[in-house]
Amino acid sequence: MTKTHLEVLHWASSFLIEHDREETAARLLLQHVTGKSYSALMMAMHDAMDAEQIELYNNMVEQHAQGRPVQYITGVEEFYGRTFMVDESVLIPRPETEELIVGALTRIRKLFGDAPIRLADIGTGSGAIAITMKLEAPQLDVVATDLSESALATATKNAAALQADIAFRLGDLTEPIATEKWDVILSNPPYIAHEDLAEMSEVVTAHEPHSALFADEDGLILYRKLAEQVGAMINRPAFIGVEIGYTQGAAVAGFFREHFPQAVIEIVNDINGKERMVFCEIQA
Repeated sequence: MTKTHLEVLHWASSFLIEHDREETAARLLLQHVTGKSYSALMMAMHDAMDAEQIELYNNMVEQHAQGRPVQYITGVEEFYGRTFMVDESVLIPRPETEELIVGALTRIRKLFGDAPIRLADIGTGSGAIAITMKLEAPQLDVVATDLSESALATATKNAAALQADIAFRLGDLTEPIATEKWDVILSNPPYIAHEDLAEMSEVVTAHEPHSALFADEDGLILYRKLAEQVGAMINRPAFIGVEIGYTQGAAVAGFFREHFPQAVIEIVNDINGKERMVFCEIQA
């Protein structure tokens, strides 16, 4: 018996609600399977759906009901208006990180104008930050690092697909770039304290890489190490921009203030009013 898009969507929405998942995922997965935009899907609601598509769709819905994130099921996520490939080797890009991009681009224009400068993205994951910065500001010479070979493989695929000229390097934190000079350093490092694991959604903890989520010293160790290590690596002027957990602003700003006492250090809130970024601008 044939089923319409609407009937299939109704089943999926109810099924996900029963399993304590967001019913919005039902529509997103249906758009992915059918290749239709939101408006095209609405127009096709009363049209019959192909049996093979229904089977594929039902399988995806069941995966999500069991906890697998939609982005890992579809293999993609939107970030700053572009489509990035994602898999279990990388963190799913978050909308909040787009605000780090906006803040960085604003500061680059203010400090450097259109001059060619060098930017390092430390812990690049899917490559979302590095690739977006290069595409939004083509004058940048961008290098991206990660400790994970599989993450760098995903990032390399994204750079190729989006035609972004990025150099990728394997290594821990600043180690792959420590002997060079940089004008801008950006990072969205792991910043969740290990003890917060129990309070997090299993959709995140059971599927996203823990090495990209959790860090020692109440989630602060990588910020402390960055502040300690980058002084010898940066030109003057320069700035450092990091994404943070919403309770970490004072601690992270303190690390940078200790090592760069003359710097202008800002704790910046995200669109939801939560502390989300720290920028450290160094003039001399």
